[in-house]
Amino acid sequence: MTDFKKISDVCFEIPPSGQMRVPARIFATEKLLESIKSDRSLTQLTNMASLPGIAGQALLMPDAHEGYGFPIGGVAATALPDGAISPGGIGYDINCGVRLLTSGVTVDDIKDKLDRLADGLFRTIPSGTGQGGKLKLSIPEIDQVLRYGAKRIIDMGYGNREDILNIEENGVLNTAEPEKVSQLAKERGQDQLGTLGAGNHFCEVDLVEEIFDEHAANAFGLKKNGIVVMIHTGSRGLGHQIATDYIRQFLSHQQDFGYSLPDRELAAAPFSSQDGRDYYAAMSAGANFAWANRQMLTHLVRKTWDWYLSGTGGKLKVLYDVAHNMAKLEEHRIHDQALHCLVHRKGATRAFPPGHPDLPDQYKDTGQPVFIPGSMGTASYVLAGSSEGSISLFTTCHGAGREMSRHEAMDKVQGKTLLKELKEKGIIVRAGSTSGAAEEAPIAYKDIDEVVDVVVRAGIAKKVARLTPLVVIKG
Repeated sequence: MTDFKKISDVCFEIPPSGQMRVPARIFATEKLLESIKSDRSLTQLTNMASLPGIAGQALLMPDAHEGYGFPIGGVAATALPDGAISPGGIGYDINCGVRLLTSGVTVDDIKDKLDRLADGLFRTIPSGTGQGGKLKLSIPEIDQVLRYGAKRIIDMGYGNREDILNIEENGVLNTAEPEKVSQLAKERGQDQLGTLGAGNHFCEVDLVEEIFDEHAANAFGLKKNGIVVMIHTGSRGLGHQIATDYIRQFLSHQQDFGYSLPDRELAAAPFSSQDGRDYYAAMSAGANFAWANRQMLTHLVRKTWDWYLSGTGGKLKVLYDVAHNMAKLEEHRIHDQALHCLVHRKGATRAFPPGHPDLPDQYKDTGQPVFIPGSMGTASYVLAGSSEGSISLFTTCHGAGREMSRHEAMDKVQGKTLLKELKEKGIIVRAGSTSGAAEEAPIAYKDIDEVVDVVVRAGIAKKVARLTPLVVIKG
């Protein structure tokens, strides 16, 4: 611990050295910090601090683990117009994010129908690596989705107008330019709207187990013993291809930009350069595709919900939808100076405070809803943004964070045994493979309660509700 300056019980700082332009700060307990030190996360964090134009500090959330370029849980703001944009600071799954739907019913209303509902959701929602859906779009139709996001899907009949009101950016980044997305990326996305994919993506039916903040919970439509649906997925193969294309392009141009970064995975470009502008336009299009994907999944969930619950399941409403792999143009005060900057959030969730102009009117008083999924078998949390969150650029964690690699989890966990144990706990899991379930076993993740406690103690966000899973659908 001697390498770290202790800012508080849940915040540590690494002073600048070598190529670092700014300090690096980690939000964690000492126990979590020891876990974070077990992989390359801290090396990647200090590498982040070398990005041209980085302002304030390079930040790391308590669910951190090693990623590509940035660690998962990494946050960095670069000052515009010439600060860097780095695809490794956004990730391959552009706009991977979480949507939460409220139902208005309680567990007693549907508990006898959960098995059939689980079967129905698993049959209806395509999941698994490379799995396509029933909706297949032409390239011109894909272009419309890339430009207009969730709005385009609703115009096609898959959703309600009011859904748009409670999606980050109303489900569309107007900076999107479909022509900056490669033909291959578009082809990969043609049949992937309304699909989950694999890995840690899921659709869950959850129980609201505990309420911590009645005022915020009422505004969010959450009640104790109520039922909600959580959807976690992103831009699928289309977003992955966008990242692949531009990382390759950026790597070939680093000398042209005069960049000498400590890790080639940090490949970056000045935001004001043609490469930087092109990537941001393509990333925006990928983000729109992800919002459209979660919108299509919402439609599929609603259709299945109504069919299997025969009108007793209430009406599924969008509480909120927020990304955790994104770069956004935002205004922040850094070192008492107002800065127009590009905030990279890699496995980290935006958490705007009460009164922020970008929030829907119904959340202006509470702060932005934030969703922190655990792993199947453990709790998830609903949080709200806090005015104290400026210390983290109004950003919080995005989940529990991996404690062990997928390979290590598969070595230690038998998938069939895991599913049996979860069933005995009252958690119904439908998964495409037992090996895939083993990769996502609860022991593979950090303690979600401890991770969330860090962001609350740091003042970044406040607890609103704790959720526990009843049904889990995975690839």
